[in-house]
Amino acid sequence: MMSRIIHPVILSGGMGTRLWPMSRVAQPKQFQSVDGVGGPSFLQATVARHRGDGFADPLLIAAASEEILVRDQLAAIDTPARFVGEPVGRNTGPAVLAAALTLAKDDPSATMLVLPSDHKIEGDMNTVVTAMRPGAEAGRIVLFGVVPKHAETGFGYITCGAPTDEQEGLYEVSRFIEKPALEEAERLVAGGDTLWASGISMMRADVLIDEFAKHDPDTLAAVRAAMDDAEVTETGLKLSEAPFRNAANEPTERLIFERSDRVAVAPVSVDWNDVGAWTAIHSISPKTDDGNVSSGEAMTFDTRNSLIRAGDKLVTVIGMDDVIVVDTPDALLVTNHANAQKVKDAVTRLKADGRSEVARHSESAPVDIGQGGRAVPAVSRRTLDVGESATFRGTASGGKLLAVSDGQGRWKNGGPVHDFSPGQNVNVAPGSSVELWNTGDDPLRIFEIDLGDDDADAPWEGKRYARA
Repeated sequence: MMSRIIHPVILSGGMGTRLWPMSRVAQPKQFQSVDGVGGPSFLQATVARHRGDGFADPLLIAAASEEILVRDQLAAIDTPARFVGEPVGRNTGPAVLAAALTLAKDDPSATMLVLPSDHKIEGDMNTVVTAMRPGAEAGRIVLFGVVPKHAETGFGYITCGAPTDEQEGLYEVSRFIEKPALEEAERLVAGGDTLWASGISMMRADVLIDEFAKHDPDTLAAVRAAMDDAEVTETGLKLSEAPFRNAANEPTERLIFERSDRVAVAPVSVDWNDVGAWTAIHSISPKTDDGNVSSGEAMTFDTRNSLIRAGDKLVTVIGMDDVIVVDTPDALLVTNHANAQKVKDAVTRLKADGRSEVARHSESAPVDIGQGGRAVPAVSRRTLDVGESATFRGTASGGKLLAVSDGQGRWKNGGPVHDFSPGQNVNVAPGSSVELWNTGDDPLRIFEIDLGDDDADAPWEGKRYARA
């Protein structure tokens, strides 16, 4: 008997380069607060949106190095989940296929709802999702298209064709349009039958697997092999790197949706934004009478239609229109709405120059992990020399977060021993302790982040140990 439950599959990949300096390689956009002041992260908001009756616990597909961070973020909103870790990035196509193969082990006909982790949606999305489930169960690949509110050149579009036979409210796909010029975008919106491509889709696991077998069997073979040789982790699997590298580095849209005769589109009327750049942050945020959006210690005079994100340091903007100012302790961005997309070019340059500001926030920068609406204090930096270990203790009222910046190590908290490498995080729960070892050939540098008001004086004990 076919399951009537929907499995949310949440894709948590990519850095969000156009939202630098908030988003960094080791602290990507999806783990940052939506409102910028310590509220839930994009990932947490996505998970919470699709909870309750009719939905299974989510399946998270993310970089293998983010497993602990994902686990901690979901624990903060009391949500159990399964995890599949990607050893290298291969875009959404292989990631969605890995999710389908995972679900198909238990139920080949499992209905999967594929969701980007970094979009903002306001409105009743789940009513349309539930209504379209019979279409997906009948073998359709259901794409969800947002009814556009204006012409937008930064989004893809889907044009509706004839109604399908399987489901009322579901249409054949006439064509896909990738980020049109303004004049074409205006024409598409005026036509009334074209929708914004939301990146959200729903289908049976076996249907997607069959479509890969038809259109890209090499990628199917690569991901199957990566699954077969996967390493079992604390919350799921880490795919085998060698075979996974052979998968196509392409989005699901290009690999399957644009080739398949099973695709259909369902219109949905919600407030949606993929929050791909600072202009989008400005557009979705509450504004003053002058059209300004500000947070932190920001002050404006004779300034209109601007976004000012400050921290503890006062940022004053005078006599400016349409500007974007984002201040962090180690990096400052100043641009305007017209050039906000070029932040991605700046990040490319920073990477080429080997700048640390693109990789992670400095030790003086607050790292907002969006847990329970709390702002996370600034971190302090600790270094463990080769062959050294340390014990980190949380107090009864507050814990800690440990994040690696350089080096290799291992940690344990009374259970199994885990590897610890750059980009990974370890949560020290209140009243517990974590022991950490430098197992590499270079100093192990970490950030120690206090998660409570009373634990600033928790002991940090260092000692030598004999390496095996």
